[in-house]
Amino acid sequence: MLASVASMIEQFNIPNIKLLLEMGYEVHVACNFNKGNTWTDEKREELKALLLKLRVHFFQIDFDRNVFMFGKVLIAYRQVMTLVKKYKYDFIHCHSPIGGVIGRSVGHATGIKVIYTVHGFHFFRGAPIKNWILFYPIEKFLAQWTDIIITINKEDYVLAKSRMKTLHVEYIPGVGIDVKKFADTKVDRKTKRKELGIPEDIYLLFSVGELNKNKNHEVVIRAIEKMHNKNIHYAIAGQGDLKDYLTHITNKLGLKNQVHLLGFREDVAELYKMADIFIHPSLREGLPVSVMEAMASKKPLIVSKIRGNRDLVNQNSGYLCNPSCIKDFTEAITSLYSDITLQNKMSNAGYENILKYDLQNITYRMSEIYSKIGI
Repeated sequence: MLASVASMIEQFNIPNIKLLLEMGYEVHVACNFNKGNTWTDEKREELKALLLKLRVHFFQIDFDRNVFMFGKVLIAYRQVMTLVKKYKYDFIHCHSPIGGVIGRSVGHATGIKVIYTVHGFHFFRGAPIKNWILFYPIEKFLAQWTDIIITINKEDYVLAKSRMKTLHVEYIPGVGIDVKKFADTKVDRKTKRKELGIPEDIYLLFSVGELNKNKNHEVVIRAIEKMHNKNIHYAIAGQGDLKDYLTHITNKLGLKNQVHLLGFREDVAELYKMADIFIHPSLREGLPVSVMEAMASKKPLIVSKIRGNRDLVNQNSGYLCNPSCIKDFTEAITSLYSDITLQNKMSNAGYENILKYDLQNITYRMSEIYSKIGI
């Protein structure tokens, strides 16, 4: 199991690892535990402890998330090649652009079968032309060295099926979530809000995501500023490079008391239940796990109208907004804020839609794919 960063193993692949163990495989994990993760050191050590408990071998690979850092790519390539030659794997399952480049290159050089899960091509409908120029030729070329490409949204599936020359292209609706866990989570909203320093009687918008440009939190902050409503607050669970910038913007707009940067959290299931609306303004996604979790938590949704989000959300379960349009977000927030009936309608519709993304269904499909690669 190969990925550029350890967080991709923990967030997306523990069920796959457990499935492979149940199927009788010995599983090794190779990723960068030291850099590129939006984690605490404690969280990283928890993953290592879990892998040890599962009797999964793990290895540090010095991946850099920038595929064009050629010197670092070469170092990581040599490290992965050393592992492959030593252990003679039956197949490699790789994730992330850089993991996909190195995993497939090593697989081709050694004659080992390769599965590549696409967590969202960097080129997509509406993407900057530079993304198509830089990333599309690489993915198209490497497809011929791939035995199975797994896509997690319909747009990527159609693109891969029509333009990539590979043996098999599979569509799986995401990495799966434990719907029951999020639906059944109980929380005392008053106590939870007090714990976080959030007033108990305000109307709370909530996001989960790294504080970076792609997650686009600024558009929500600016939408709140346009509304001039002190009763509407915004909480974000996540950490990242834009923390200082978002703090600056918040203070500049006079929203210091209305925007709450919560940092890295392990209690997101409770935070969904504490909120009134889940809002997800990203510029690019594969198939966002946080949106699925919010749907399982029976929250009304306001999301950006992009690939992945369009797979999950329709007019019955939420609002789809132009990710760069402050007005779209302002109008969506206003509509839900004043209409409890609409909130309940959207919450129920979202929950019904998310049932097919339950982890059990995804695990069954992955078992079929792993059986296919083993033939």
